[in-house]
Amino acid sequence: MSLKNPYGDFEISEPQALRALAHPVRLAILEHLQRHGPATATGLSPHVGATPSVVSWHLRHLATFGLVLDWDGATSKRERWWQAAARGFRFTVPEGAEGQSASQQLRGEMFARNADAPQQWLLHEEPRLDPEWRALAGMADTRFVATADELRQLEESIEELIAPYVRRKEEPAPADARIVRMLRYLLPEAGDEAPAEPGDDGAPAS
Repeated sequence: MSLKNPYGDFEISEPQALRALAHPVRLAILEHLQRHGPATATGLSPHVGATPSVVSWHLRHLATFGLVLDWDGATSKRERWWQAAARGFRFTVPEGAEGQSASQQLRGEMFARNADAPQQWLLHEEPRLDPEWRALAGMADTRFVATADELRQLEESIEELIAPYVRRKEEPAPADARIVRMLRYLLPEAGDEAPAEPGDDGAPAS
């Protein structure tokens, strides 16, 4: 396991591990452990839509790749307790057809899992916010032109900027702080159309 990134995320690069995580129940298990802390298969069951025995099987499968670990902080040993290996995870796309297929499968599951997140926030969270926090929420849909190196540098700069807030749970947060979720999609286009020249949109070139 590597944690050499600003967030302290678990890094995945093996196709087999990507395929192991590309399952809705396993993603739900890992997300719940990362957000709410250690739990047993029985405790996870109602949150991930599977029976305790099925959850237990998925936990052992995740443990094979180091994504979850035994938690030894429980006062009772009657049930096996599990914890996430890190606060989050990220993955790189392995070379070769197997790696490409595995990463596409995991991305598909992650996109599907998060597709309804904004609507759920709008229905359940937004009405309970005070005006200051409500005004700060929102989304952006921005297109820009960049090289692969520039996009990589941009993503690294964003992570460096956010990292102190991601890792803030390690220290007491200010009394007026809230948990904020940022969904960030980087969706390069295939390049069928050339980037527009300055002024092509009818506006004067700057």
